[in-house]
Amino acid sequence: MTPARLGVAGAGLIGSRHADAIAIAEGVVLTAIADPAEAIGRPVADKHGVPWTASLGELIARDDVDGIVLATPNQVHVEGGLACIAAGKPVLVEKPLASDLSEARRLVETAEAAGVPLAAGHHRRHNPLMDKAKELVDEGRLGTIASVQATTWFMKPDDYFETPWRRMKGAGPVYLNLAHDIDLLHMLVGPVVSVMAMESNAVRGNEVEETAVVLLKFASGTLGTVNICDTAVTPWSWELTASENPVYPATSEDCYWLAGTHASLAIPSLSLWTNPAKRSWWEPIAATRFPYPFADPLVVQMEQFGAVVRGEAPPKVTGRDGLAALEVIEAVKTSAATGAPVHLEGRG
Repeated sequence: MTPARLGVAGAGLIGSRHADAIAIAEGVVLTAIADPAEAIGRPVADKHGVPWTASLGELIARDDVDGIVLATPNQVHVEGGLACIAAGKPVLVEKPLASDLSEARRLVETAEAAGVPLAAGHHRRHNPLMDKAKELVDEGRLGTIASVQATTWFMKPDDYFETPWRRMKGAGPVYLNLAHDIDLLHMLVGPVVSVMAMESNAVRGNEVEETAVVLLKFASGTLGTVNICDTAVTPWSWELTASENPVYPATSEDCYWLAGTHASLAIPSLSLWTNPAKRSWWEPIAATRFPYPFADPLVVQMEQFGAVVRGEAPPKVTGRDGLAALEVIEAVKTSAATGAPVHLEGRG
């Protein structure tokens, strides 16, 4: 297998983690780093023994770069993604695809028209535990999924908000965190067709929301709730339950629940609750926990992107998947602002 030669654009927190993942992953090799700030980009490049360049254009033009991981600020995702597509180079764009929904659609449609692979950086789908959860759902173990619930509660400390933009509209947990949870619900339950939401900033009083409660209707008829809050000390979020990132303390709690007519599934523990005999609330109920292989989803994501770059597979998380999550996020913000439900057209 010839390794796919990857360049990373953006050497900040997530870009540097992508560079580290490429260094570990099989079937890919890091060949260059691009970042306009030399003080940020060069140390990451030096760490991995690759060249640093100041611009995405220079990175795209390199003959030793087959595909690009775009970890630049959200506001320039579309501009950068379009440049990669114009050069015919597959690109993985960090979530969200764009800060504007119409621009995200333009990016996805341009990639499709050009036949250039566009992957969305929803790395949680690459976690083996989600593969197992999807397998259990697809096998029909749960029966018909009637309801789902997701909890995304965590405490962002006061010093987090010393950076001014984090107190302003567009920087709250709906935009910065909820997209991952919506993407996983799409993976497990299918497309969302209707959204109703409320937001609050009653604790900190910043311009941006800190709490949101969301009602979801899926094309299948399943109903769901998502509760997100970044000002509460709790163990119930993906970060603190999935043991995915060592910077977060791991707990033994769950954060997603899928309620089915034959069984219910808690995630990430993968506890499947069933009545061993008759289905009834008066009958005994027991849980079975399913094993799965542990792997860093960022590393798995880079291995899969390598296969995309080599032409061996389509992206596991496509541009359309990233667009679908962003559409729901925009619907959440619109519903919270207007107090009215938002219906998403063309889904089902």
